[in-house]
Amino acid sequence: MTTLTLLKNLTSRTSRVTDSIPASVDMRQVASLILSGGEGTRLYPLTLSRCKPAINFGGKYRLIDVPISNSIHAECHKIFVLTQFLSSSLHHHIFQTYMQGRTGGSIEILTAEQKPGQKNWFLGTADAVRQNIDYLLESPVEYFLILSGDQLYNINFREMVHFAKKTDADVVIAALPVNAQDATRMGILKVDERDFITDFYEKPQDKAILQSLKASPDILQRAGVQAISKRNYLGSMGIYLFKRKALVDLLFSDTREDFGKHLIPTKVATGRVAAYLYTGYWEDIGTIETFYQANMALTEAHPVFDFHNETRPIYTHRYDLPPAKFLNCQVKQSILCEGSILEADEVTHSVLGPRTVIHKGSIIRDSYLMGNDYYISPVSDHTRLPPFPQIGENCIIKRAIIDKNVHLGKGVQLINKQKMTHYDGDQVFIRDGIIIVPRGASLPDGFIL
Repeated sequence: MTTLTLLKNLTSRTSRVTDSIPASVDMRQVASLILSGGEGTRLYPLTLSRCKPAINFGGKYRLIDVPISNSIHAECHKIFVLTQFLSSSLHHHIFQTYMQGRTGGSIEILTAEQKPGQKNWFLGTADAVRQNIDYLLESPVEYFLILSGDQLYNINFREMVHFAKKTDADVVIAALPVNAQDATRMGILKVDERDFITDFYEKPQDKAILQSLKASPDILQRAGVQAISKRNYLGSMGIYLFKRKALVDLLFSDTREDFGKHLIPTKVATGRVAAYLYTGYWEDIGTIETFYQANMALTEAHPVFDFHNETRPIYTHRYDLPPAKFLNCQVKQSILCEGSILEADEVTHSVLGPRTVIHKGSIIRDSYLMGNDYYISPVSDHTRLPPFPQIGENCIIKRAIIDKNVHLGKGVQLINKQKMTHYDGDQVFIRDGIIIVPRGASLPDGFIL
């Protein structure tokens, strides 16, 4: 397929997005709350030194860039990011990227803090909002849009707000048609002909309950999904739009910790909760497998999550780096970021972040190398940071995630020779059959796994 064809397809997709924006929606009356306080235990060891929303994605981005960028495109003039665990890297990225007026409004970081008579940290998604509600209510907005800091999507939040106003719902939940297997891992909802939710069940495992939650063909057809697709259930995406009063009332009438597990079922039983049906791409980055596959999908000719959408770009930190340099390296179906220097024999179906340095004779396949913060360590204490993060000569890396600032010696082979699904080593791990080298690790010459 030619580059011209790719660009024509891209132009067609982007024009449909912009044409559908309702002009009458006043997004100044909406505040975006991005929940970024989770530990991310299932993404270990990528979360050894950072929270999940701060993990590098797609070469040069962070996961937090997705909800922030979607909020900016919707012209949400007030954005709050709620943080808790290992938040230093996240705070640094947000200050570098968004504190220069890019939002057209304001973005504020609310960290977990102890207060007089209240010594608990955030205990869940709802508790994080509850502990900050006094401060949030200082914003004179009609709606609060609650987002997760670790999901991939490209949603027109203007349309969601327009839908909320049209239905006069107290709460609107973004919902995605999913199959039966995915339904067991999500909150599943059932709606009536007006798109109001009549039933909600978190991660149903019982076959009878699952069968009772199937969406009707009419509902699926209205969402643009044919029954033959087997996406017969509506899964909650963890994106909630609350009326101001409805949020406050719910937080203090049900004082439990989590929106999906606790408060949303309570509200469905007692109030007007509607489902905004969304049929585009959405992925919850909850495991090493989903993180890896989402990155590998970016190398496809037509990725379902596309960073090349000029009308709705994903914003991130701007690197003042030179273009990538190729020195006799064969590259196929890969993404390479600025500042990279490649002498490798081969890079295939891989994503390489900024300042990636790969020496001659090396082969990289089906892998994500996050790149480096520097070419030469800025500190003299090399016990904490490798002095020259790079991939040495004659290395072989297959189906792996190499975190930032990693040094691999000569002849290192990361190929999962024993085909393990799980492994914990000193400086290398395996999860879901994927090799992971954590941030700042250094593997000696000849290391083989």
